Amino acid sequence: MMPNEMTPLDRLRHSTAHVMADAVKRLFPEAKITIGPPIENGFYYDFDVPKPFTDEDLERIEAKMKEIIAEKHPFKCEEIGRDEAKKLFSEMGEDYKLELIDAIPEGDPITLYRHGEFVDLCRGNHVEHTGQIKAFKLTDHAAAYWRGDEKRAQLQRIYGTAFPDTKALRKYLQQVEEAKKRDHRRLGKDLDLFSFDETIGGGLVLWHPKGAYIRHLIETFWREEHIKGGYQLLYTPHIARENLWQRSGHLEFYKEGMYSGMDVDGQDYLVKPMNCPFHVTIYKDRLRSYRELPMRWAELGTVYRYERAGALHGLFRVRGFTQDDAHLFVRPDQLAEEVDRVLEFCLYILSTFGFEEFELYLSTRPEKFVGSEAQWDHAESILRERLEKSGREFFVDEGGGVFYGPKIDLKIRDSLGRRWQCSTIQVDFQLPERFDMTYVGEDGRRDHRPIMIHRALLGSLERFFGILIEHYGGDFPLWLAPVQAVVANVTEDQADYAREVAEAMRARGLRVEADTRNEKLGAKIREGQLAKIPYTLVVGDNEKASRSVAPRRRKEKGGGAVSLEEFIDSMLVEAAVPRGGQEKAKTDA
Repeated sequence: MMPNEMTPLDRLRHSTAHVMADAVKRLFPEAKITIGPPIENGFYYDFDVPKPFTDEDLERIEAKMKEIIAEKHPFKCEEIGRDEAKKLFSEMGEDYKLELIDAIPEGDPITLYRHGEFVDLCRGNHVEHTGQIKAFKLTDHAAAYWRGDEKRAQLQRIYGTAFPDTKALRKYLQQVEEAKKRDHRRLGKDLDLFSFDETIGGGLVLWHPKGAYIRHLIETFWREEHIKGGYQLLYTPHIARENLWQRSGHLEFYKEGMYSGMDVDGQDYLVKPMNCPFHVTIYKDRLRSYRELPMRWAELGTVYRYERAGALHGLFRVRGFTQDDAHLFVRPDQLAEEVDRVLEFCLYILSTFGFEEFELYLSTRPEKFVGSEAQWDHAESILRERLEKSGREFFVDEGGGVFYGPKIDLKIRDSLGRRWQCSTIQVDFQLPERFDMTYVGEDGRRDHRPIMIHRALLGSLERFFGILIEHYGGDFPLWLAPVQAVVANVTEDQADYAREVAEAMRARGLRVEADTRNEKLGAKIREGQLAKIPYTLVVGDNEKASRSVAPRRRKEKGGGAVSLEEFIDSMLVEAAVPRGGQEKAKTDA
């Protein structure tokens, strides 16, 4: 982020990061400083220190920061020559700063920022003086590699945040605590949904039965809605010959994210990082006609991408994942309508899963790209036009496009107000040219070129599942809950009836278990609540005699008895897929 792009909150947090680095240097003179940028919810600073920081160290650093803030040191900017900058940081023993100086292009200004006796290489901007920092908190510490490369020095990172006032800080810290309770890694273990194991390998997910069932529900809904929406389903291999990836451009532009090849009958094969070249190959299996377009093909395709070990993070950053992919092949005159249709479809599916707030971004041409600038300008203009026509507010992410085309990115906000990137709609003029894709036009010519739209809706099943876990705190709505109800008998006399109730409900399509253990009823209810099962159905002598159940909704007190058939009927209604935005989606289709 350039200085003139910093928001006031960014400046406050960046200034707080400098104060933190100053405090670290005062308390740990042997520490070497590296970088300390503002990030979405705060800031961090990486240090090279002899031993990791502790929670007690963070308390000491906070106390020292308060002293520095009270001293009201002005932040002063100073432009300096390259040789002078190197001499200064060399004398200070700040080796990492020398590397950063070398990375600054010749001719670009080199600036320092000082407050008190502390000086750092920095582009700015900052608040006027340290006394303007009113509310801050150091939130965590962790290991990090210099430049994100595990082959280089391991550093110690301190995270923190700052706000204009203590009320905003307190609200944020409460949100952080709630986020910790909802951490999908902890809930995944507590609820027996998924795991990782180093005997398998980092970043490779093991889906347990309950997690796998939720995945089954997501996939089933996804497939049904795609078929209703005019899509056809595909399945493609996990590996392909290397020359496929050369032709697609992935080896040129995405090689660092791909795994090493394997020799198969003297040919080099690679595991797939993308599904698109396979879909293109199916398109080219025979001559296509303009009458067949648009073609909408969708696949739940498992792909493999290299992630550094330090970047792996639960379900959010993995090495093998199933992308909910679709590729649309359209005529130029169909492009605008298909972009509109895809955008509404994405909003419909995401709202069904309980998301109500969305942010749209137009991501434009990056530094490394294929094709001509004219093609890019044309594609960007179409996407901008469709976003404007939608009437929805959108933002421009300059340079955020992929190497083969611009895109629309759709971000959701979860129940804690956090943004997550999910859907993406990418226009691609490049692969049709690289693979010489054509169709027979209305004029009989065979050289018409289709336009390709790449579309991921959920992003990946793994990451989306992690988002869902945290959005709901593991307390899934009834239609997604792997176990929707547990039937608990009061005494052994009702054990057979409890099993009969469970069987009757399963026969109607509900997911129900019977807990007939010789345990106290209170213990059974508590266990059901901890497992986040939506309903516990208590059956005692009265319920057995009247063929009824006494339902208790999780986190609510139990009510009176309800006839079994009446309760099953009401539960089936509640367990139906909510299908958010269905009427609008139908109208647009």
